Amino acid sequence: MAQIALLGGGFIARFYADAIRSLRSRDRICTVYARKEESAKALAGEYGLPRWTTSLDDSVNDPEAEVVIIALPNHLHEAAVMACVQAKKPVLCTKPLGRNAQEALRMLRAVEEAGIFHGYLEDLFYTPKTLKAISEVRKGALGKVLWTRSREAHPGPHSDWFWDKATAGGGAIIDLACHCIEIGRGYIGKDIRPLEVMCWADTLVKPIEAEDNAIGLIRYENGAISQFEVSWTFRGGLDLRDEVMGSEGTIWINNFLRTGFEMYRSGKGSQYVAEKAESNQGWLFPVGDEVHELGYRHMFTDMLDAMEQHTKPEETFYDGYIVNAVMDAAYESATTKRWEPVVLEEWRGQTAVGKDSLFTEYDEKYYLIKEELTHYGAVKLILKDKQSGQIVEKEK
Repeated sequence: MAQIALLGGGFIARFYADAIRSLRSRDRICTVYARKEESAKALAGEYGLPRWTTSLDDSVNDPEAEVVIIALPNHLHEAAVMACVQAKKPVLCTKPLGRNAQEALRMLRAVEEAGIFHGYLEDLFYTPKTLKAISEVRKGALGKVLWTRSREAHPGPHSDWFWDKATAGGGAIIDLACHCIEIGRGYIGKDIRPLEVMCWADTLVKPIEAEDNAIGLIRYENGAISQFEVSWTFRGGLDLRDEVMGSEGTIWINNFLRTGFEMYRSGKGSQYVAEKAESNQGWLFPVGDEVHELGYRHMFTDMLDAMEQHTKPEETFYDGYIVNAVMDAAYESATTKRWEPVVLEEWRGQTAVGKDSLFTEYDEKYYLIKEELTHYGAVKLILKDKQSGQIVEKEK
């Protein structure tokens, strides 16, 4: 059982509170901090929490609190982490870890020097479908992963601070690409180094300084490519999709928007449909259990189990730092219009990883490019001569 200090009284804090009191029902939030008294008091009242405060230090140093969960705006993460370091309290921080890699690295080094447990709360890495897919990939079901694609798109975030570039650290990339990048790392391999990024980003719709749309390519040392697509201007709800292509197979995932649950409604009655839904009438796509489908339950189970068992969770501050470094390169590339290197002061994975040859031997003379059963019953072979390089076509 864990006694938890929850820092934050808004949207994400409520998702966290819902998850904590469900799957691992033995855990308890003993205190909540919010900057506004009305927010702290409201959350404490709704969830039956014994204490609330507008003092971050008081919440972190609550004598009953064994672990601190940070559910605060991006610009407050570092100060909250340092308060946990000072108090020697285990800390779980929402995504993104920092507004840039330097902030993230300072937090990483601080928690490691203090020797405290730390977890990076990357919920979309923990969706049930993603966990199953990553498990299959790690068992070799897809062969070598060659390409990943992850998309998160919706009409825009829920709080004012997201829309301020300095406070948030950016726009749609810092908010959404952090999910996509980490999902891609999960498939390609967290020990494979991201080398460089090519990114387009622009402000197309919203009257803000930050980007509201972006597309990026991340090249990894083993030759794999990971693609992210993010938008704050997508109309129609919350679109969460992933694709993985390997040498031996493919996975497609739709986590949220079209999952087999469809409903038609006139608009009368209850208002809420699903996160980021723009309408409560017409054909709608509710989600059976948002806390479950968005990964929150599995995430906190992994984090709190690891803390109790003195092991590392799947997502640590180090993962948050790598993601921040990739996003820094994406922002640089969006400005220069060139491939930009991912600058990593700390790399703990494999080094000097080359591309594996996936060429298939057909016989001593040829490589097999493709074998195909045609609509007229013949088996066609496309071969490459090893010596001359000539491409030839034969029937088997």
